[in-house]
Amino acid sequence: MHWYGGGPGGCRHRERATGPQIDYEALFEAIPTPVLILGRDLVIVAVNDAYLRDTQRTREELVGMYVFDAFPDNPDDPEHNATRSLESSLCRVLRTGERDTMGMLKYDIPVVGEGGRFEERYWSPINTPVLDEEGRVELIIHRVEDVTEFVRGRERGAGERSPMSPRAENMGADLYIRARELQELNERLREAHARERETALALQRAMLPRSSPEEYPYAAVRYRPAVGSLNVCGDWYELTELSGDRIAVAVGDVVGQGLEAACVMGQLRSALSAATRVVDGPARALEVLGLYARFVEGALAATAVQVVIDAGAHTVVYSCAGHPPPALLRTDGRAELLDRATDPPLGARFENVPRPQAEVHYEPGSTLVLYTDGLVERRDEDIDTGLDRLTGSLSRHSGLGPEELADALLAELGVTGGPAADDTALVVIGL
Repeated sequence: MHWYGGGPGGCRHRERATGPQIDYEALFEAIPTPVLILGRDLVIVAVNDAYLRDTQRTREELVGMYVFDAFPDNPDDPEHNATRSLESSLCRVLRTGERDTMGMLKYDIPVVGEGGRFEERYWSPINTPVLDEEGRVELIIHRVEDVTEFVRGRERGAGERSPMSPRAENMGADLYIRARELQELNERLREAHARERETALALQRAMLPRSSPEEYPYAAVRYRPAVGSLNVCGDWYELTELSGDRIAVAVGDVVGQGLEAACVMGQLRSALSAATRVVDGPARALEVLGLYARFVEGALAATAVQVVIDAGAHTVVYSCAGHPPPALLRTDGRAELLDRATDPPLGARFENVPRPQAEVHYEPGSTLVLYTDGLVERRDEDIDTGLDRLTGSLSRHSGLGPEELADALLAELGVTGGPAADDTALVVIGL
């Protein structure tokens, strides 16, 4: 037990002391609150007498044990996965080097010598790091207060209004203090979330095209992040002007949400924009993007579709990499899916295989719609159902301009009016 006082730091404190020297080992044992000391590997290196009394274990039974081997989950109570909650807190301490105050935790403990029987117990834990000279976590002080009596007293009091013992009353005061600590922690988390959201919005503005009605009067764009995704997501779109009367339009989807997915999105969008300007056709551009995606962490299984619209020839050349097919709304109200050039997602193939490409003619006044799966996919529903819903909505709103059609699609397909379950990007092009 030399770690609390016998090291160089402890000796220096003794040199400065003017009163009696402190026996830190005796002090540790006398602390009335149960305390475990854990190593970085979450192995128990020390335990005080209060902890042994509350758990009815011996020091020989605990020291040197992995904490979750010493105190496993109660197999008869799978609803309360206590080890997962505690492990998350301990790992957070190791990762951040900061104290972590947990809420009240139901953590049953095995009764020694009774054939695997568990006793119902409630605890209020605080995990505090001990840092070495370089600021790295060396040990974790796992301090707990056994609040079982308090919980049972409250349960009895709800029916009988019987007075609680002084110990239970003290636990109530201690829990109030812990609740205040958790409230302060939540305030800091909210402030951090607000800062992250501002960062996300700035990232979104920097990485998505700054198109305006003046630049693309024939195009309407809608971008709807899912709820909880910091108003930025992995869905993206790109409009690239080419030589002659041609324009390339692309839509893509990165797995995940938030800042990490947005960063991958920005890399893929920029890479495709560059490839589009130097290769011939969407299939070749997606081939280049697929090769690039293999070397971008987080880009595995990303999808994309690109079309090249030739206004002079009245053609749309397209290629899909694991993405839902574009939809062409013709002037007579018929809506068809452009699904004759589909291929696996970006980076899904280990060998370089040419991607398919198809061409379709259109009549002036037609409309082309590109989108991500948030527009058509619904949980527990086949994707074909969502695609049929899209083409049906397009036919019903035939004759609308791009802006009006974009709003009508979002409203009819249920993407507006509440928090979305998935990200959605929608590009409507008047041809």
